[in-house]
Amino acid sequence: RCTVDDRVTRVAWLNRSTILYAGNDKWSIDNRVVILSNTKTQYSIKIHNVDIYDEGPYTCSVQTDNHPKTSRVHLPLPVPCLPPQIVNISSDITVNEGSSVTLMCLAFGRPEPTVTWRHLSGKGQTFVSEDEYLEITGITREQSGEYECSAVNDVAVPDVRKVKVTVNYPPYISNAKNTGASVGQKGILQCEASAVPVAEFQWFKEDTRLANGLEGVRIESKGRLSTLTFFNVSEKDYGNYTCVATNQLGNTNASIILYGPGAVHDGSNAASRVVAGLCLWATLLARLLLDF
Repeated sequence: RCTVDDRVTRVAWLNRSTILYAGNDKWSIDNRVVILSNTKTQYSIKIHNVDIYDEGPYTCSVQTDNHPKTSRVHLPLPVPCLPPQIVNISSDITVNEGSSVTLMCLAFGRPEPTVTWRHLSGKGQTFVSEDEYLEITGITREQSGEYECSAVNDVAVPDVRKVKVTVNYPPYISNAKNTGASVGQKGILQCEASAVPVAEFQWFKEDTRLANGLEGVRIESKGRLSTLTFFNVSEKDYGNYTCVATNQLGNTNASIILYGPGAVHDGSNAASRVVAGLCLWATLLARLLLDF
């Protein structure tokens, strides 16, 4: 019940932030809630078949002389204790790296349960949120994985639910090493890239894109790894190759060198210098000097 007087011009009943009635207009879709009285002295509503979810604060809001006023009442229930129960939780979500994420975990119980969030896929960091929301600003790829919501009130065992957060990020080549192989032997170049969604790979020699099965090469890409295989290495196969990894968020590339015996190469893939020819000339020159 809400007591009013003839100065009141507008009235409304709310349950938390939900409007139940505004004057005689019903806003709630709950058939159990009805208006009981709307007179110059009283504005009252009635709730039939009350259950545990009806417990909580109710607000009577009135407009008087252009100044709003509110009156709050608390609907208690004669229930000594209730185990914790998660009644609503966020669905699994996919976001781009750097985005802000809000996870919701609404729980009910008596006493009111404490809600705890824990990142299962990370370093075990625990987040405690009293308002049942977990906010992550500028999410990183390391923060992807499963998040566990636990509702605890010491009446019974905790109620536990999980939410999976997938973080998309552009490719990053984590492994690309120069490789040596002799003429006539098999040579394999490998390129490993981390990315979500999984990256697609392309191979180039100088400005020419390589195609699978042409000129004795095979390209295989599975998951994070792509390989370029030469079944019968020839002199023309030696040189610099570029691995390009691409997904919907961007692309990256790495330079990888296939070199022969006697070649000097830069393991950082930044540059390479083949000196096998110089070694051959040095050997011939040494033999000539020995003949003299």
